[in-house]
Amino acid sequence: MENLLHFYMTRLGLSREEAMLHTVKFERIEIPKKTIILKSGETENHLYFITEGIIRFFMHKTYPTEPPKEVTFSFITKNMFYSAYDSFITRSPCQYNVETLQKTVVYRIHHSDVHDLYENTKAGNYVGRISAEQLYLRKAQREISLLTENAEERYLKLMKSYPEYILQIPLKYIASYLGITPQALSRIRKLIS
Repeated sequence: MENLLHFYMTRLGLSREEAMLHTVKFERIEIPKKTIILKSGETENHLYFITEGIIRFFMHKTYPTEPPKEVTFSFITKNMFYSAYDSFITRSPCQYNVETLQKTVVYRIHHSDVHDLYENTKAGNYVGRISAEQLYLRKAQREISLLTENAEERYLKLMKSYPEYILQIPLKYIASYLGITPQALSRIRKLIS
């Protein structure tokens, strides 16, 4: 719980008392490696804060003439909030899967408790806004990167911004995240080494 309290106090600027009020409803969960936390078709009921491990967001993309393939579109690591936000907010079924890539430790809070914090605490809406802003920035930066950078530039940026990804995530998932084949990623890695 100290990681979560520390995040609330240092990154969000809350006092220890405010942070304690916000974190009391969080529940600590240990999740084994390669566990699907949320399956496509299920509704997201929790907001999570990850203190250990890596989470992968992926979907199955189908093509008329090829077998379905997994497409990875996000990774979440230590000291980040995450959720299948579209499902969490709209209360509708999720269209993708959420999986642990390593043994993962998270703190989670139920949807109703999040809304209770929004409505009944002074800092609730602030915390929600900051979390939404961080998610928006990550998504916007990724979208701009996909539209304006080539695969090598995206890989170099990923290495610089998230070096732990390169060391801890299987290369096939990194290739998918970058929008290229594992073979193309291998060529890029050879070129830059």
